Amino acid sequence: MSDLAAPDIELVSVQVLREVLSHQRRMRGGGCTGDVCPQCVRHHLDTVRSAMESGRRIEFVLPAFPTKSPNPAKVLGPLPDLAEELALRFLNQLCERITELYPPGAAILICSDGRVFNDLLGVSDENVTGYARALDAMITRIGAGHLEQFTLDDVYSNAGHEDMRTMLAAGYAPTIEELREEVRGGGAPLAMYRGITRFMLEDLSGPHYTGTRSALQRKCRELAYRVIQRSRAWGDLLDRLFPTAVRLSIHPQPCGTEKIGILLADTPDAWLTPWHSVAVESGGRFTLMKRAEAEQAGARQAFTEGRPSHYVLEPADPTTITGEHHDR
Repeated sequence: MSDLAAPDIELVSVQVLREVLSHQRRMRGGGCTGDVCPQCVRHHLDTVRSAMESGRRIEFVLPAFPTKSPNPAKVLGPLPDLAEELALRFLNQLCERITELYPPGAAILICSDGRVFNDLLGVSDENVTGYARALDAMITRIGAGHLEQFTLDDVYSNAGHEDMRTMLAAGYAPTIEELREEVRGGGAPLAMYRGITRFMLEDLSGPHYTGTRSALQRKCRELAYRVIQRSRAWGDLLDRLFPTAVRLSIHPQPCGTEKIGILLADTPDAWLTPWHSVAVESGGRFTLMKRAEAEQAGARQAFTEGRPSHYVLEPADPTTITGEHHDR
């Protein structure tokens, strides 16, 4: 049981959610209002309040950090780099700030979905494994004690990788036709479909692709449904495994839904993530950019322990770096 009185639990619950929602990744036209949306606070209040009433730590589930994009025009390589490290530090610091408000603390379970759909992206299972292991090592190295990683391998530990994906889809995935019907209805499903299609087109249009642009567009529109189908299955499984957790998302979310979209870094693009970009330092601040765009802007590559880590851009123009600063 909690040591807090009921009025205090209510107050601290709101404070915790305001802290999280101050980094909210919002869907354009999604209905949120104010710097911190009061409707989103109310929507998740019961979950946070329940954790506090029982005196347990507040748990968050974040499907994220799948694997690096296979397109070398977007990233430095297949392993996590400073872009991921900055995001992990931000998430851990967010939990530390929550712990100052509520001493039992908070933890974020990073539910890596790389194994869920890497075959659709043309990324090998070996690269997914290497990325996940390197991410675990990074969490340990930076002392991010509030973070832990959970993968499809933890669910189906004795199965082959392809069998894991088959069992996940068979047990939890909606049909493609159900998804098509949702997308035809417009709104958030259509925005999600368009966002995933755009990412698929970028990821698969690297130097290895030799077909026509129109053929790739058709392929990506079909693949987007399968990515969403698998992601929905993964999300449904996580909801069943972690029913008392607050659900976070790296995608922009409409107002007052079961997920809170959260920004992991400064970026002018609300869809850009560390695994689709590089970290660029300019004037002591970091933002995310696609690798090709960073190089076109004149940024130079920086190294850590002999491996490419990020880019440095001399701030000749104060408008060079855009986006809000979220890591307070």
